[in-house]
Amino acid sequence: MRPPEASPLLTDLYQLTMLQAYHLEGMEATAVFEFFVRRLPPSRNFLVAAGLEQVLDFLEGLAFTPEEIDALRGLGGFRDAFLRALEDLRFRGDVHALPEGTPFFPGEPVLRVTAPLPQAQLVETRLINLLHFQILVASKAARVVLAAPGKTLVDFGLRRAHGAEAGLLAARAGYLAGLSGTSTVLAGVRFGIPVFGTMAHSFVQAHESEAAAFEAFARAWPENAVLLIDTYDTEAAAHRVAALVPRLRASGVRVRGVRIDSGDLAAHAAAVRRILDAAGLDDVRIFASGNLDEAALARLLAAGAPIDGFGVGTRLDTSADAPSLDCAYKLQEYDGVPRRKRSEGKATLPGRKQVFRRFDDEGRPMEDVVGLEEEDLEGTPLLVPVMRAGRRLFPAPSLDEIRARTLEAMDRLPPALRSLD
Repeated sequence: MRPPEASPLLTDLYQLTMLQAYHLEGMEATAVFEFFVRRLPPSRNFLVAAGLEQVLDFLEGLAFTPEEIDALRGLGGFRDAFLRALEDLRFRGDVHALPEGTPFFPGEPVLRVTAPLPQAQLVETRLINLLHFQILVASKAARVVLAAPGKTLVDFGLRRAHGAEAGLLAARAGYLAGLSGTSTVLAGVRFGIPVFGTMAHSFVQAHESEAAAFEAFARAWPENAVLLIDTYDTEAAAHRVAALVPRLRASGVRVRGVRIDSGDLAAHAAAVRRILDAAGLDDVRIFASGNLDEAALARLLAAGAPIDGFGVGTRLDTSADAPSLDCAYKLQEYDGVPRRKRSEGKATLPGRKQVFRRFDDEGRPMEDVVGLEEEDLEGTPLLVPVMRAGRRLFPAPSLDEIRARTLEAMDRLPPALRSLD
């Protein structure tokens, strides 16, 4: 049995009720849908395109199994002729999209689907589901990266992510936006993301003494031990580490760092740094975690906290300050005629659109203009073809390539957009 996230039944019922109506009317002309974000959350200056690879995977694999068609029959209301038609339904359309890692703004199409109406309609729910979440997390992670340049930044959020897929895709989106890696093992295996791990308080508690726990863990991981030092008394534990490390080094065991997960992180880090430096352990790094986000990182670094890296978890994987985007996937053209929604507060611009990005003499983006696809406007067109007739046009870039592209694009943004304000 295939995973549930690949099933076309992972959708809203109204997609299928509309499909049956389209089937009865014979409405199969070409439709154009565009995904876009209507407005920025209050705390965002830009968003980061993400999730395209999962969208293309879903579209290439779109098909109903006999079991899924039987399940629809069991719901009642679906006609046999329509269910038979679903047996042959595949996505045969074209897709244009912003490359993953592209900064973008409200009202700009991020992805455009051009396909027979039933195909373009059916995929709406899953496409929004995939794009919305990764854009949300990638945009949050971008702010974390901007808040702590040059620091080791690790996604710690799996345990509080909203489900298994969310945890995996949050790790991917975070790395895409510039994080150093993740604690999620499966994300490392599946996506090639560097994985980071230390130890839990339970490991310390399970031993008769803190020193015994530290030594046991370091000997189990002689090349990469990071010791958690705030289970009981952070500064006392730092003194134990300072006494232990020289003896361990003499036997070939290296302690790379210590982690602080509670309390006044700036004050603890300063005290721990003094203790370690006094023992000649200036190469032992300090890593901090504990309900952190970009604002907390900015405050810690502004206060001069001697912290080398951060684990960012719950507030990243849930995008806690802005947990959703006002985004939509809307019909912009059908059967060659531009279409426009006029709903109050939700009106759309009709027709197939393109985003033209203009740059200054130093290559920094200065303005985006949204125009019709066929218009010859100044600037670099951002939407590029990625799928034709239901098949990818080129192999997927590596996640490291996307990450490098994201960091370069963020570095070129004007200072006002790179600010956390």
